[in-house]
Amino acid sequence: MTDLSRRGVLAGGLALAGAGLLPGRAGAASVVQAMAPGFEAVVAPDARLDTLYSDGRWCEGPCWVPRLGGLVFSDTRLNRMSLLRDGGRAEPYRDPSNNANGSCLDAQGRLVTCEHRTRRVVREREDGSIEVLADRFEGKRLNAPNDCALGPDGAIWFTDPVFGIRQPDEGLMAEPEQAMRRVYRIAPDGRVEARVEDMDQPNGLAFAPDGRTLFVADAGGGLNPEGPREIRVYSVTPDGGVEAGRVFARLESGVPDGLETDADGRLYAACEDGVRVFAPDCTLLGRIATPTTPANMTFGGPDGRRLFITAGKAVHAITTRARGRGF
Repeated sequence: MTDLSRRGVLAGGLALAGAGLLPGRAGAASVVQAMAPGFEAVVAPDARLDTLYSDGRWCEGPCWVPRLGGLVFSDTRLNRMSLLRDGGRAEPYRDPSNNANGSCLDAQGRLVTCEHRTRRVVREREDGSIEVLADRFEGKRLNAPNDCALGPDGAIWFTDPVFGIRQPDEGLMAEPEQAMRRVYRIAPDGRVEARVEDMDQPNGLAFAPDGRTLFVADAGGGLNPEGPREIRVYSVTPDGGVEAGRVFARLESGVPDGLETDADGRLYAACEDGVRVFAPDCTLLGRIATPTTPANMTFGGPDGRRLFITAGKAVHAITTRARGRGF
């Protein structure tokens, strides 16, 4: 996501800093804040937030890659991707990265990445070369692919807002060629299909464990104060279609960014005050506070019980009781 949505939420970040939540291991204030029964099943009340990396500008797109034994993440503004192994230092992974943002793994475990600068979605082959999965729809260039997720049938879904062509340090400035900001599906045979067209600025996205439910963050409020600040949910049909969506949650301030789900169907959302965790019935269970506004998160580690959170210049991690979807 872009910085525009965060200028109005600086006070929230300062409040967290004042509470002792500075970079490094969590201070006097607890980072785990329960808001409803059941949050103890997600994370222990005394769980510690560790800072694993703090040399970035705008860390994004965390993706746990088992074959590498570590976390690949992007820094959209530094125009690079890094690999962070457990207990080690971050090492270069792709530099330059074409202002990469979100990443995911395809059904074969290959890394798929959204690039702002080239306005495309790419995949890394086994030999390290890059192939383009999508850069146009109906003959016109995409806006600036933002985040991606693997569907239940092997299709790759991605969001296409305009943030990457509106921020000079996150890509190349341009006028959009697409008339809409959509969610697309790249079918297993390579076809690029428009699937969601009722959103202002679709941002993070995640599937529920059953693969039949898709959550998408609408960060329209980041560019327009009157724009949406909500998470929408859609039913996905067996043939890869999408039925009419509905609002899952609305934010009172800030905008939702990256999304993730765990094995029990709970939804994790990067919000201005940290990572909010929702039950499948929309109940806000609690939040994991972060020193600065988080951008995205993913589960990883050998057992899928480590939640990695990218937030500003840093990458944090917290051990959870919940296990990530797919582990």
